[in-house]
Amino acid sequence: MKNRKIAYILLVMLMLTVFTTPVSASEYTRTMKFTDRGDDVLRLQKALNSKGYYNYHIDGIYGKRTENAVIKFQIDNKIRIDGFAGPETQRTLYANSTASRGGTSSNKYTSGDLYWLSRIIQAEAGAEPYKGKVAVGSVILNRVNSKEFPNTIYNVIFEYYGNIPQFSPVQDGTIYNTPSQDSINAAKDAINGVRPVGNSTYFFNPDKAKGSWIVKSKTYVTRIGGHVFYK
Repeated sequence: MKNRKIAYILLVMLMLTVFTTPVSASEYTRTMKFTDRGDDVLRLQKALNSKGYYNYHIDGIYGKRTENAVIKFQIDNKIRIDGFAGPETQRTLYANSTASRGGTSSNKYTSGDLYWLSRIIQAEAGAEPYKGKVAVGSVILNRVNSKEFPNTIYNVIFEYYGNIPQFSPVQDGTIYNTPSQDSINAAKDAINGVRPVGNSTYFFNPDKAKGSWIVKSKTYVTRIGGHVFYK
């Protein structure tokens, strides 16, 4: 139990850095552009990353990927499209906006939400390809957004029907295992709106379970790795 508490504290500290709020809109510095370097570029990349626009190495270098991320952000927010991170772009990016690429707001979720989402991804899809990990996270979030299920990540994961938990890792205890970095990244992608299985709210591994009720009652969407997904 002590080790679990320590692991929890360390993981929450890590995730808090993922959801760090950028500086206030009034604290923007220079206009950043291609080939620029520095701490302000690093901050820019972190802000773009938190909103789902920049999913590469955060290195403080304003390269092509950073420029493209800025352009996509400018397009989505209907501001001047020039690839430069000037006052207007920074003001919009650093504001407490709920806008994020894909239509899902990362600001809606806390570091604790990310923590539990990464845990269920690890427990259910630890051996699955990365896309399969994101898909499982997406299913959990689809349930959160559905009136048919609880409205928080934690409550979706720990929902019971009668005396039976919805997810087997809750029953066998693997929900408490420490998630890998891939599972954390997949949780973050899912929160930022990546939806490889659309509106799916069910999944199972046909090699391990029949899933008879799901097959009869729900609509097949796709298969990724060992899991099939239904809505």
